[in-house]
This record gives sequence, C-alpha cells and structure tokens, in this order.
Amino acid sequence: MISDNEATPSAPVAPTVSAPVTEPPAAAPPSPSTTPPPAAPKPPLGLRRNPSGQSSSTRAYGIERSFLGTHIPSTIDRMVSANLARGTAGISPAVLAMAYLDWLMHLGLSPGRQALLNEKAVRKMVRLALYAFKSGQNPSTTPCIQPLHQDHRFDGEGWRQWPYSLFYQSFLLTQQWWYNATTSIRGVDKRNEAIVSFMTRQILDMFSPSNSPLTNPEILRATVEEGGQNLVRGWTNFMADMEKLIAGKPLEEGDDRFVVGRDVGITPGKVVFRNHLIELIQYRPTTPTVQAEPILIVPAWIMKYYILDLSPHNSMVRYLVEKGHTVFMISWKNPTAEDRDIGMDDYRQHGVMAALDAVSAILPGRKIHTVGYCLGGTLMTIAAAAMARDNDDRLKSVTLFAAQADFTEAGELLLFINESQVAFLEDMMWDQGYLDAGQMVGAFQLLRSNDLVWSRIVHDYLLGQRQPLNDLMAWNADQTRMPYRMHSEYLRHIFLSNELATGHYKVNDRPIAITDIRAPIFTVATEQDHVAPWRSVYKINLLADAEQVTFLLTSGGHNAGIVSEPGHGRRSYQVASRTDQDRYVDPDTWQSITPKQQGSWWPAWESWLTRNSSPAQVPPPAMAAPERGLYPLGDAPGSYVLQK
Repeated sequence: MISDNEATPSAPVAPTVSAPVTEPPAAAPPSPSTTPPPAAPKPPLGLRRNPSGQSSSTRAYGIERSFLGTHIPSTIDRMVSANLARGTAGISPAVLAMAYLDWLMHLGLSPGRQALLNEKAVRKMVRLALYAFKSGQNPSTTPCIQPLHQDHRFDGEGWRQWPYSLFYQSFLLTQQWWYNATTSIRGVDKRNEAIVSFMTRQILDMFSPSNSPLTNPEILRATVEEGGQNLVRGWTNFMADMEKLIAGKPLEEGDDRFVVGRDVGITPGKVVFRNHLIELIQYRPTTPTVQAEPILIVPAWIMKYYILDLSPHNSMVRYLVEKGHTVFMISWKNPTAEDRDIGMDDYRQHGVMAALDAVSAILPGRKIHTVGYCLGGTLMTIAAAAMARDNDDRLKSVTLFAAQADFTEAGELLLFINESQVAFLEDMMWDQGYLDAGQMVGAFQLLRSNDLVWSRIVHDYLLGQRQPLNDLMAWNADQTRMPYRMHSEYLRHIFLSNELATGHYKVNDRPIAITDIRAPIFTVATEQDHVAPWRSVYKINLLADAEQVTFLLTSGGHNAGIVSEPGHGRRSYQVASRTDQDRYVDPDTWQSITPKQQGSWWPAWESWLTRNSSPAQVPPPAMAAPERGLYPLGDAPGSYVLQK
C-alpha cells in the first residue's frame, strides 16, 4: 500500500514487541557521611543540546514538531506539483529547465560552434534568396530543401506557387538550422540534448505556415471557392469540441454508430469469471472441432479490450474463432480513485494468473497459448518468467503484440522519464488517485503533433472538413484510467530502472529472468510505432532463451498495424524465426535480409499457432465450468468494458 506521502509502496511496518519489564535493583542508601554533589546549572533555553550533542534552539522551542510537523510541508509541495502538472500536460518544468540550461551553458562555452552556426545561418539565407530569385522567374525551380519523408504538410500543389513556396522553404531551413543548433553540442548530456531538440521542434511546429489561414494556400483556395463557408463549418466544429472539453469528454465522443455490444465488441461469448479487477470472456465456438489448446488474450489496461474485437470484418477474435480456436479475453476494470492502491503485482496475480486459473478449470490438463498486447504483453512476460521460475508449465506459447521488455530504447517517450518527471507525475496521481486518460492521450499526441494536433486543427477548424469517425477512432475515444500505485511502480521499476530486462524485477520477493521462459515466443512489432518502437520490441531476441523466437515486423502504427485483417489494403510484413542455437542478428541487418510479404500478418501468425498446437482436433468445450464453480455471468462484452 502507498501512504499519502510516499511515491512508492512502502514495506509493512512490523508490530513493536515490548521486552518484559523487570524491576531494577534497589539503590543502596547514601552513606551518612556522603554529601551529594551540587547539580550542574542548566544551560540557557536557546543553548540546550539535542542527543547528538549539538545545540538546537528550534527543537527547544518545539517549532519543528508542533507548528509544521513532518507531513504538512510534503503535502503542500505535492499539492502544488499536482496542480502545476495539470496545466503542463504532466511535463515537469524542472526537466525542461535543466535540459535547456545544460544546452545553453555548453553552447555558450563553444565559440567555434557558434561561429559555425552563424555561417550556416548566412548560407541558408543566401540559398533562400537565390531560390526566391529563380522561382520568381521559373515556378518549377527545384526547392533548396525537401521535407522529411514523414512530413506531408507541404504536399499540395499550392505550395509550389510563389509566395507560398518561400514560406515553406524558409520554415524548413529554419527548422534545419535549429536542429543543427540543438544537437551534437560537445559536453551536453544526450538525454538533455534530445529533450531540447524535441521541444524546440514542437515550438517550431506551432509556427508552421501550414497552420495559418494567411500562409496556407489550401485554406485560402477553399475560402475563396466556398465563400468562407469552410470557416463557418470550422467554427461550428470548434465550438462543439470546446463543449466536449469543458464537459471533460473525448472529442470523438457522441457518435452513436459504434456502440459497444451493438456495433463493436459483438463476437458471441460469455463472461465466465469476474473479480475486482477483470472479467474473463469465453467466446462461443463456430466450428465443429477446435484446436486442443485454447488462447488467452491479455490486452493492456490502458485500453478497452475490444480493439481486438472491433467490427465483424476486422475482429481478431472472430477471425481466430472461425479458424477453430477457443479464445478467452481479459476485460479490465476501469479504475477509480478507490483503486489507487492496486499495484503491478495485483494486475499479475488477480489479472493474468486468475485468468489462467479459470481457463485451466474450464479446460483442465490443457496447455494455453497466451497473447499480450502493449502493456499487457509486458505483464504477460512478467507472468511467464515467474511461472517458468516456479515450474508452472501451463504455457504452450507466448505471443507479444507491440510489447517491450527492455526500455533502454523506448523512443521519445523515454525523454521525460527520469526521477524529476516521475516524481512530478506521482504527485498528480497522488492527488487524483489515478492517471487520467486525457493526460495519457496528451503525451501520445505530443509525439506526433503534426499528425494528431496541427493537421486536425487545419482540417477540422480551418478547412471545415471533419474526418469521418471509424471504429478504431471510436475505440480510441473510449478511454481508461490507471491506478496511482500501479503506474508509479511501472514507471519506476519497469521504465525508469529497467528491472525486467536486467533480472532485478521481483515477484513474491524473488527476482525473475526472461531467459527462464522456454515456451515458443512470437513477437509482432509495427514500423511506425511511436509508443513501442520496433527496434526496442526486437530486443526480445537478446533477452529470450526460448527454443524458438519468431519476430514479425508489419507496416502501420501501434494500433492500426495490429488491427490488420486479411484484405486490408497497403499492408505488408516481414517474418523470420530463430532457434536458441542461432547467432544474433541486429535489427537493421534483419530488416535488410528478411523478405517482405504483401497482405495481412494474421494468417502467418495463425499458421504458427496451429503448428505449435496438438495435431488432433477436439470437440468444442462447454461455456464455463459449473461443476468447478465457474458459471456464465452474462453475455459478452460484459459490464467492465462499459465503465466510463
């Protein structure tokens, strides 16, 4: 449990046991001829000494104990930090200040680098002036700088016309100069350098010419052609979004085309187990026979489970059931402030292990294919390593979707995970009892501000073109929270200290090691993942010592790359397996030598599951196990997924 003034769980305090009291021997009466020595005069009140022998006028007057105490200053500090965090999207100002001070001090002590930057500035101005002169005579003049491949803000033909070509060329040259100014400064801490470069890029993106109606040719053309109706629609969209923000609702909420249990999350099944943390859903079979080994899916508690059971055409659960697999899914409770003291081990014990026990009760004697998605994959790795240590051999295989076990290269999210930032977030969660969904979404949007923030402002408010909501976007708006204690433990032990990868993470007071896992491992990563970068996910090849490790890299992002059903356009993947006898291949070499295949990766994974299952098919199991105390508690999708 976490006390109100602690950031991490404290060990329980053992009860104090008093020693038996014995009577001291009676003192000998003073000799009649002995006169007691005179008492030493007491020092003045302000000079009395504490037990260490040093004077302490503060303790003598009792100010420290009676006026402030020990908890009041800490509580005041945490309340100030908590309220400040709400206004800074959870980013610690101290982290930014220290990073910029480190960069500025070292740049100030580098006159050679300053001279080089001045030279670069002059050269860029000359390049821009020459381009302005040439493009004025010939609009097809080759630009002096091209946007990065992932930057699509200036793809439109209007940006090739004068003066808009000068606007975006000037912006890109400025952006390039600031990148040179904030990187490769000798002596600057690498983390601080990355923070300064990242935040400077965010500031520059605010002033991109694509964000202003006066410098964006696409907005100006739409305004002229529509007589300003685009701005009228944009204002209507803006006011509607402001109403939702004031009410504390997600911007995508309000569309009734994707209702859970009616439009999404509709694969037939039953809730067969429930505790204070999870509901376990067993899906109804659709084939006359099934694979002997069932599949247990552990989604992340940062998301609602039905991302893997969206609409019928892109539901992974439906796909697996139709292929003859018995599927179980965990649906996490959406925690509130009352759940502030639920920790990481509660999620393992009352989540994964409770679900495994329920599946084993329904299908006794069967081994189980396990699947973990994102944080659920990290938790599944912890559970699998602990089970291997304790000789629990119920796992038939372990599949990980966009899940990390080593966090040393966790992408730009790692920039703000240090002691100062974690303490700042802990103060905010300490005040609320949980990490709010909107605070998490803000951090993820910051990583892709061009795509998720500024492009949305342009399309929704300046062009008046509201993007139609799809099932994945509706799911993304159905947000969840995370308990204070759990997220604090996750940030400190898993993310900040990287204890899972280094063999220091403890389960039941004993360390676990990923190398103990012997079940075959199948890992899926996505090329454009900003949450779990694929090279970080690839590190399972360094950590695991299983007999077989299969790694698959698919196109798409953290969510869209996983929801990649057969028939989905523009999808491709690479996949290769290795045994425990094969040499390690670094990720870039792996990517260059592994052939690319077109289409969805789901069939490749399903074939792998089948190959790693028993060859004989069996009759479908009954729903739940009343004879073992597990009764159907209601239809899927259950009640926990509906909690707001």
